Amino acid sequence: MEKVVITIARQYGSGGRTIGQMLSEELGIHYYDKELLKIASEESGINERLFVGADEKLKNSLLMRISKKVYQGQLISPESDEFTSAENLFNYQAKVIKQLAEEESCIIIGRCADYVLRDYDNVLSVFVHAPEAYCIEQAKRKLSMPDREIKKYIQKTDKERADYYKHYTGREWTDARNYDLCLDSSKLGMERCIEEIKAYMKVRFR
Repeated sequence: MEKVVITIARQYGSGGRTIGQMLSEELGIHYYDKELLKIASEESGINERLFVGADEKLKNSLLMRISKKVYQGQLISPESDEFTSAENLFNYQAKVIKQLAEEESCIIIGRCADYVLRDYDNVLSVFVHAPEAYCIEQAKRKLSMPDREIKKYIQKTDKERADYYKHYTGREWTDARNYDLCLDSSKLGMERCIEEIKAYMKVRFR
């Protein structure tokens, strides 16, 4: 099989990250999440803290929720005042994602990777979701909060992810048409989700 990249977008508490980690171990391929920020920092020469800070700033930005900076693929020159702008930091992350897709089989979590790699034939895009009650129960394993606070946290996190996705892609994060596979982890469980992804790979990438 040629190089295959699996992108995973996921609702908080659905287990998408865990599925990606387990699949990475089964397939023996790299798993990329926040490591992408470090690689993008090394690629651009921009301090990694700026990448992390840009993410946090966007989460709290009203402008992000009402505007779009749809990714076009261009990098901004170091001579420009916009070199360290949030948009150019995303551009460098996207550059890294494309390089990975060309160099190796891997799993990429979030970062609008499905959109960045939408024209690549070797990409399988997955969206992992689950009902709110299931996500709350799963989140309890990590968060020491009352259920009502966990519910608010999940809603806030998913809203931030949806806004981030809309800002850079112009698309709706939960629209099934953006993905090859949409999996309800509450009905399938982690192991079955992995089996479904592997089965799709066999059909898609013979």
